[in-house]
Amino acid sequence: MIGTEAGAAFRQLQSGFGAALRPGFSLPRLGALMNRALSETLLDLSELTVLTEAATGAYAVTAVLAAMAGARHVYAFTRPTRHGTPADARQQTLELADSVGVADRIDLLEQITPDILHQTDIVTNSGHLRPLTAALIDKLPRQAVIALMFEAWEFRAKDLDMEACLRRGIPIVGVNERHPSVDVFSFLGPLCVKQLHDCGLSVYKNRIAVLCDNDFVGSLRAGLASSGASVDTFDQVQAVYRDEWDAIIVALRPTAEPRIGSPEATHLAACAPAGVIIVQFWGDIDRTALSANGLAVWPTAPPTLGHMGILLSEIGPEPIVRLQAGGLRAAEWVRRSRTISPDGFAQILGADSNGASGITTSSSINAV
Repeated sequence: MIGTEAGAAFRQLQSGFGAALRPGFSLPRLGALMNRALSETLLDLSELTVLTEAATGAYAVTAVLAAMAGARHVYAFTRPTRHGTPADARQQTLELADSVGVADRIDLLEQITPDILHQTDIVTNSGHLRPLTAALIDKLPRQAVIALMFEAWEFRAKDLDMEACLRRGIPIVGVNERHPSVDVFSFLGPLCVKQLHDCGLSVYKNRIAVLCDNDFVGSLRAGLASSGASVDTFDQVQAVYRDEWDAIIVALRPTAEPRIGSPEATHLAACAPAGVIIVQFWGDIDRTALSANGLAVWPTAPPTLGHMGILLSEIGPEPIVRLQAGGLRAAEWVRRSRTISPDGFAQILGADSNGASGITTSSSINAV
């Protein structure tokens, strides 16, 4: 249970969360959000062993959620990243786990041994574990599953060795982020509004073009419109027409080449007034080409290739808690050989004859 001592509502993790002193990340609030997510998803990891990460910031919740859901063992691997040191990840994960009474159920690791892999039921496609190599996958039991931790269509080939999974018959399980008990897509609109506010735009009364060729489009349009923006959406750059745009949001699915290169930058510059801002929400862009055409870009620092230009945790921990609980629930669903349906939690990532990724949600499939 969460501590009830005086001042607990403002007790923060000492690094990461605590540095910003944001009450929305307080330990009691995180505990309440995690309990709510467990209740809504009915996540039950009893008798299952989970290999995930010990992380910093909002992602410290992943291992703790698994422990709260009754996992037999939770192994949480950490390594140095730009987000923090192993000591930071250890401290934040254990402090959060202690606040909900499960610190003794998480083993923190800086090395993953074959013995651990041999007993693992669920491996999460988490940042500290990536890439999930063939060497790792080959040591998993045949009944193991990999939790993608986002929707199957968002799969990045560099994250894990799909061929090894197919060869071993190990499912790669995406989570239906639009399932009512997860509902992460609804946070995309507010997240985009936050990104525009950060770059100095009011959104209200702004004229905004959204370049989006994927399922994010409805959530982005709704979130911007509800904040008072005038929004038009386009699924390709050449469709954008000249207007008094305040911002052009790039939310294009990443490919092998930048989605905005020199020809696209030239077209956008011809369609926009001086001072327009190109906002990189998702999809890789050639910043040199944009700059050469006099276009300002936000954020100023480029995200990692294939990643979003703003973290979901920028608007608080709730979308991360819901996403991680949903990702674990989807993997649990498949690990327990339950039937997959289009409106359920789980999506199975497969491969067509050309090796391209695809989603299987047929209700006739019983994942094993």
